[in-house]
Amino acid sequence: MSDEQRGRPSASVHRVGGPLGDLQAPQDNPATPRRRADAVRNRAQILAAAEQLFTEHDPRTITMDRIAKAAGVGRATLYRSFPDPSSVAVALLDEHERRLQGQLIYGPPPLGPGAPPAERLSAFYLAMLDLLERHLPLALGAEVGPDRYTTGAYGFWRVHVRTLLVEGRAADPDALIDIVLSPLAPELFRFQRHGMGLSRDRIATSLTDLARRLIPPG
Repeated sequence: MSDEQRGRPSASVHRVGGPLGDLQAPQDNPATPRRRADAVRNRAQILAAAEQLFTEHDPRTITMDRIAKAAGVGRATLYRSFPDPSSVAVALLDEHERRLQGQLIYGPPPLGPGAPPAERLSAFYLAMLDLLERHLPLALGAEVGPDRYTTGAYGFWRVHVRTLLVEGRAADPDALIDIVLSPLAPELFRFQRHGMGLSRDRIATSLTDLARRLIPPG
């Protein structure tokens, strides 16, 4: 039985003899793994440098030139991975948001499944406050203005909140979703914390009370 009949390619597929000499099947370019490793290293440098810039400076002042210089890479290298500073901030914030998403789906109650919807909404508010407290510069760089509704994890938060509103039998959940999420806008959080000087605990207490009003226990 031939190799082809056994389901294996015959040797002629890989090596063909002839008057012009042996023809070899194309091999992987040995430079490809090195290029991939360089790309991974460059991305890590870019993200590390950008996170420091967003933490130490007003996000509105962060430019691609500043990121490239801080990361020690060329502009072309930076633009191959990210089109603008906002996309860099989104990539950084995405890692932190994905951890929270995992807790909402698989974590223990009340943040995860198993608790009444009012308690879960309250726990979600508190978890988001913690995220904003730790990563506000990134949130401001990634989600300022209308971009907040089309970038980052906003779509995921909408689905989660709608589910809780439906379970809690809130009136008109679809109209309420964005109202429920509005206290978590990064610009509002910055104004309350740094403009008004409100403590994180005071904001948390108010949002916990709001969750119970939106979805009455029981």
